[in-house]
Amino acid sequence: MPEQFHLALLVHAHQPCGNFEHVLEKAYKTSYLPFIEELEKHPGVHLGLHYSGPLLAWIEEHRPEYFIRLKTLVQHGQVELIGGGFYEPILISIPPEDQREQIIRLSAYLEKNFGRLPSGAWLAERVWEPQLPSALAPAKVAYTLVDDIHFLSAGFEPEELFGAYIAEDRGQTVWLYPGQKALRYLIPFGKVEEVIAWLRDAASLHPGGVAAMGDDMEKFGVWPGTHEHCFTNGWLAEFFTALEKNVDWLKVSTPGEYLATHMPLGRADLPTASYTEMMEWVLPTRVRQRYHAVLKEFNARPEVLSFLRGGSWRGFFRKYPESNLLHKKMLRVSARLAAAPVRPAGTKPAEDLLKARDLLLRAQCNDAYWHGIFGGIYAPHLRTDPARNLIRAEAIADLHTPGALVSRVELLDYDADGANELLFTAPEYQVLLKPSDGGTIAALDFRPRAATLVNSILRRPESYHATLREAAGKPATGAVASIHEQTRVKEPGLERFLRYDRWPRHAFRVLLFDPARTHADYEALELQEDPGFAGGPYAVSISDPHNAELFRAHALTLHGKNETSDVKLSLIKRFSFGPAPNGCEVACEISLRLKELPAKPFAVGVESIVNLLAPAEPDRFFETPTGRQNLRFSGSLPGPILRMEDGWQRVRVALHAPLAEEFWVAPIETVSESEEGFERVYQGSQILALWPPPLTTQKSWSARLVWRIEAF
Repeated sequence: MPEQFHLALLVHAHQPCGNFEHVLEKAYKTSYLPFIEELEKHPGVHLGLHYSGPLLAWIEEHRPEYFIRLKTLVQHGQVELIGGGFYEPILISIPPEDQREQIIRLSAYLEKNFGRLPSGAWLAERVWEPQLPSALAPAKVAYTLVDDIHFLSAGFEPEELFGAYIAEDRGQTVWLYPGQKALRYLIPFGKVEEVIAWLRDAASLHPGGVAAMGDDMEKFGVWPGTHEHCFTNGWLAEFFTALEKNVDWLKVSTPGEYLATHMPLGRADLPTASYTEMMEWVLPTRVRQRYHAVLKEFNARPEVLSFLRGGSWRGFFRKYPESNLLHKKMLRVSARLAAAPVRPAGTKPAEDLLKARDLLLRAQCNDAYWHGIFGGIYAPHLRTDPARNLIRAEAIADLHTPGALVSRVELLDYDADGANELLFTAPEYQVLLKPSDGGTIAALDFRPRAATLVNSILRRPESYHATLREAAGKPATGAVASIHEQTRVKEPGLERFLRYDRWPRHAFRVLLFDPARTHADYEALELQEDPGFAGGPYAVSISDPHNAELFRAHALTLHGKNETSDVKLSLIKRFSFGPAPNGCEVACEISLRLKELPAKPFAVGVESIVNLLAPAEPDRFFETPTGRQNLRFSGSLPGPILRMEDGWQRVRVALHAPLAEEFWVAPIETVSESEEGFERVYQGSQILALWPPPLTTQKSWSARLVWRIEAF
């Protein structure tokens, strides 16, 4: 009698730090609970389950009865709980000491609550790099799962992917399962008989082998249409029943059960990789479009597809500088905490530093650092959560580091882009000033409230924007499909909001433009401002803990409605930073000097970027002469003062622009892809303080914009 074929399923459930309560509640009711309820009815189905730490903590607090049911399944041997990084970090992106702590923390949590120490680890987004065995093995991880593309990229043949292998780095080893992409798409989107037929064919060719699959529990109930498909229409029950009916040739094992009775098939020296879709998402948009066309061209030729591979996960730091900036802040805070003086255990300083370590680890949750269909770089609440945690953690490090509470300025390449920045730090604020990008402020943290106030994102072309334009007006289909194959929209007419920024969404950018331009031009990103003074490099002439002076001299190019003219101009930006009652003050004075009078006037604007998050909430608003205005307000408001308030973060921001005639205000809204389809997302407001300088009669002129930030 032929040896039984094995199926090893590893199902992964995760919710990011900072996600909304109603999202977790819905996911629990539509996916996590019914999945376990169905599994309990089929004791012959054994599988591995991975829950990330943030999700486990939520379940423990809000649905403790789930833990009882899960523990019973573990005790009966039906479920093997899988470890990993507690806060679901991309392991290769965090420091080694943090890697170890993340893994050990989840292992200890699982042992405490479920009585078993995990032997396997889930790799967030299956991001693999060759050095990972040296991180996993010392943390007592015996195995993990990656995708078949990892193996195919290393020269493995498809028929070699029905067993487990050993990966090694500097003498440290872990077992690796190759997850089958075909199963990822068949389960649960194919017919049950198609899944069984695929497994039977594999069993006939590989007796005694194993087919492994690792994928998200959310596709059983959370992804659009899948709750009805999997539970109302019974797909999951039918699938589990079919597995139990075929026990004569098929054994459904947990990953650990299979490894306990089988030897590895050999070494697997794998390249840097993730799953196929991720390696496409990471590519710059134009490259991604070409790459996708090539994949489509060779879709029917798997022998060619195995040689096609996109980019590595780290490429998101280039594609999204906002992700890179957050990541470098995380690395800085990690280093700050590692260097903090050791305090006696049990003392308040020691407890504070333990709290700061937890805040740091939370900030390593992967979702805010990338974007594909999932991934939250476009989700302000997911970007804000790690930023707030890092602000708090660094403030604690300052509190317990001698001399760190003194106002200071550092000249450093903060974001590792080859150009130096100025970092101003005081108990009330931390400001990152980028001379290389128009002398703008890329980040402004109000430390008393752990609020990051700029916190916006560049509107850029995404590959799927073309899909959105093509889908406009087409009726949706009713068939359930993988989330990678769907086109859904959360509101009609989203293609109207596809507009793309010229510059990163940083504050205190100087815009010099034709005064014939209007607010409508500003909102549509059609001011045609001079590019050099807006986004070119500025020289730093002065810097101290409270001040910086930047300078640029160049020809000013004005694009009028029907003409272009050049004028020689020098511009000085003088920044000052300091405390203020209940908060702080950030000011920028600009001085313009012309070598000759221009033939025509031009307008000067200094732009603020402020993101107070949820625009529809009544506790977040602009104060205007006609009353409070929603943060999505678009229009002109009179100068010289504009006030706004955030009742959630308990922060007020007042913009003071002496002699400014008006403020032009427009929402920054992206159109991005999410699990539920294309959506419009508020990313803050762009606010232009506007002056018409009398430079047709005088050769020099100055203006001042002040942010007064107050806690309440």
